[in-house]
Amino acid sequence: MNAKITVIINTYNRPHYLSKVLNAFLHQTFPPDEIIIADDGSKDDTKELIENYKKKSKIPINHVWHEDKGFRLAQIRNKAIAKSSGDYIIICDDDSIPDIHFVEDHNKYKMTGSFLQGHRVLLGKRISNDISYENCNFFNLLKFYLMGEVRNISNALRLPVPLIRISQGLKGIRGCNMSFYKKDLISVNGYNEDIVGWGREDAELAVRLYNRGLKKKDIKFRLCVYHLFHDEFSRERLKKNDEILMETLKKHITYCENGIDKYF
Repeated sequence: MNAKITVIINTYNRPHYLSKVLNAFLHQTFPPDEIIIADDGSKDDTKELIENYKKKSKIPINHVWHEDKGFRLAQIRNKAIAKSSGDYIIICDDDSIPDIHFVEDHNKYKMTGSFLQGHRVLLGKRISNDISYENCNFFNLLKFYLMGEVRNISNALRLPVPLIRISQGLKGIRGCNMSFYKKDLISVNGYNEDIVGWGREDAELAVRLYNRGLKKKDIKFRLCVYHLFHDEFSRERLKKNDEILMETLKKHITYCENGIDKYF
């Protein structure tokens, strides 16, 4: 039986970038069953954009919003997951244009007892504003790579056989390109909402999944996103978030207290 697939895209006041990501998800080789925008408090221009996409999309698009009280990515993702109807959840960001095979790849390589981790190509400032899903591929970006405008371009290759690594490592954990069975997320109580500000919400979630026996299935030469340039977020909460991550590691925690259960 095929799993129903929900794509969750987190966003915050980047409607131009969000439009690029939505366009890519509406032109997938294997479309998702629903798209949920996890909105961390954006202004009305983002809401208007989403309403316009709802009108023209054959895929159901839902908008989950909460008030802007700072960087609360863990909380808005939990709220979106709680509203989802899918059995399988793909997480993406509003700064990450998915390859046209993105959903197809996540669906093909999903496996019980694991979550998927994909990779990204980093796009420079000069090309990020104008690029679209239509020219996000290895050969179109090669000239920009030679000009120093693209990094990690090898992640855009679709080789005959992907490179698959199964582990319980934290290296390479990136929330812009991960997927999970919903039941696994619920089993660890979703994202830890004690983590606010930038950093470590994805790694801390991964550790709790590892502690429950799951593994990371890292796939290279598939599951690619194209990361649009933007200024870095503030790291002022990173030290505190690192402490939460270390506690989860040391105490072998499998279930966070401040998680998704409150939204059911």
